[in-house]
Amino acid sequence: MSERSEGGAQPPSAANPLGHGPVLLLAGARLADGRVVDVRISGDRIQAVGTVGSLGPLPAMPGQPTVTTGARIDLSGYLLLPAPAEPHGHYDSAFSSALPAAPADGPAELVRRVTEAALTSLGYGATAQRTHVRIGDVHGLGRLEAVLTARQALRGLAELQAVAMPRLLTGLAGADGRAQLRDALKLGADVAGGCPDLDPDPAGYVQVLLAAAADADCPVDLHTNAADQAQLARLVAALAPHRPRVTLGPCSALPPGAAGLLAGAGMRVACLPQNGGCTGLEGAPIGLRPSLVRELAQARVNLTAGGGGLRDASNPVGRADPLDTARLLAATGALSPASAYEAVSARARSALGLAPVRVDAGFPAELLAVRGDSLDGALTGGHSRLVVHCGRVVSRTSAVREFADTVALALPRQNHQG
Repeated sequence: MSERSEGGAQPPSAANPLGHGPVLLLAGARLADGRVVDVRISGDRIQAVGTVGSLGPLPAMPGQPTVTTGARIDLSGYLLLPAPAEPHGHYDSAFSSALPAAPADGPAELVRRVTEAALTSLGYGATAQRTHVRIGDVHGLGRLEAVLTARQALRGLAELQAVAMPRLLTGLAGADGRAQLRDALKLGADVAGGCPDLDPDPAGYVQVLLAAAADADCPVDLHTNAADQAQLARLVAALAPHRPRVTLGPCSALPPGAAGLLAGAGMRVACLPQNGGCTGLEGAPIGLRPSLVRELAQARVNLTAGGGGLRDASNPVGRADPLDTARLLAATGALSPASAYEAVSARARSALGLAPVRVDAGFPAELLAVRGDSLDGALTGGHSRLVVHCGRVVSRTSAVREFADTVALALPRQNHQG
């Protein structure tokens, strides 16, 4: 099976309609509820959803001619979904597991890796993404500057948010971190973050971070394994005034029975099903115990999920596929496939502060078409994908599977778009 992913820089053609006019018709797509529909997109919004063949040209506005330019894309055999989002990535370390122990990671190379990570996630369907970025110490603001450069280059293809992560914020040792955090938010970081557990004074760390976030009027996204229930209680109490603009993750070491604490405080949790850890936390990943997702769901915690490490030291085989993240959530039976997909789509967008998406008129045209006839099938084997961001097709991946002729088994050769 081969895969080819095409970005917005490719010239438009009949086979690859990545460049189209102001109207885009997605024809014959199946929705998660089983309906087969046509979806007409105008600008960055869904203009109409109707039965197959019912949608003609876009009606003319008063004093303007009818708009007919655009593209019609046949999505027969595809499932059309609200696009997923990536709420917890680490693009500044992506693809670093294969690098030498002391690589010469210059600015251009760092920008390239961050951009590749974002495009990889986009190819899987994530039109909105959030990456945590280390600042201070030897890094200074260099890694953040690389992410912001990539963010600008990706404009129109994907929406990328940067979380500034200082290591220390309290005492004399945290003076540099405090200054770097203020500078990072002025420079363009979207979110204030970090790991209070690594600071000698976790409560003080949170207070400094919240003050900076209040000054910058930005959200907060913090790392914690949540192993110490008493410390977690102090953390969520301090964060309560800033909700709902707070996300905690991955909470992989949350003690049994502590999910109610997070639910009662109204905390949003971004778990990492691939291995329960990421480069934002020190030490080896501890994995995600099978019962954790079930406990969080039963306590009605606002739960989203991300990929975490993408082929870095924390996860050398990490993937950036939100559908695979959803599959892992559903595989234990803790969540239904629909709830698992909601965790990486609607709830992930909410974590990023973005408007909700539904395949319905008036909603943002942020969509993913994936080969399959059901959500279950899409989560387990949907390789061919078409991604729509701001009303444009920004990525298309076509997977072809072929079987060789085998006389003994008399197998026919097959081309399988899946």
